[in-house]
Amino acid sequence: MTKTITLALTGASGMPYAMRLLECLLASGQHVQLAYSQAAQMVTKQELDFTLPSRPQDAEKALAERLGAFTGELRVYGINDWYAPMASGSNPGDAMVVCPCTMGTLGKIAAGIGDDLIARAADVMLKEKRPLILVPRETPFSAIHLENMLRLSHAGAVILPPNPGFYHHPESVEDLVDFVVARILDHLGVKQTLMARWGEKHA
Repeated sequence: MTKTITLALTGASGMPYAMRLLECLLASGQHVQLAYSQAAQMVTKQELDFTLPSRPQDAEKALAERLGAFTGELRVYGINDWYAPMASGSNPGDAMVVCPCTMGTLGKIAAGIGDDLIARAADVMLKEKRPLILVPRETPFSAIHLENMLRLSHAGAVILPPNPGFYHHPESVEDLVDFVVARILDHLGVKQTLMARWGEKHA
């Protein structure tokens, strides 16, 4: 079943996770609503040598060219587009992922400060009791970070740090990225074949 997934990118390190997740969601036929901060644009350029345009239409074209053929649908929204579907509880979509998630964004969501589209969409997910997955990329965590994560966990969010496992014997950085992306897809209820689950083997 096709789902509508909001994917938000913020300025933490970890853009390879975000781009791989976007690729997998679109390849599996999902409808993706993408929003990203200015800091996320800077990190994407630094980590992937890829420029995310500021204009949504240009971003959709650039991402389509980068990702190649896919069966899903991609829509990009500006960080201050208050008319975007995910800004309202009347049209929240099925789930949201913030990947990577800065501690600043996490703190705003924990405090209920919806002053941009990413924070507002996350607030909508919590109040509408829809899945919200936060992928915080920071180390070490301060007591403030941990308290904010606990607060969000109590509110219903899934805190999913991008901590790769090694029991599947990864042979590349891509294998490590896929481990984390597979866990995100599992929590979204989107079928994935990136890696076998514990005790299983892919055919």
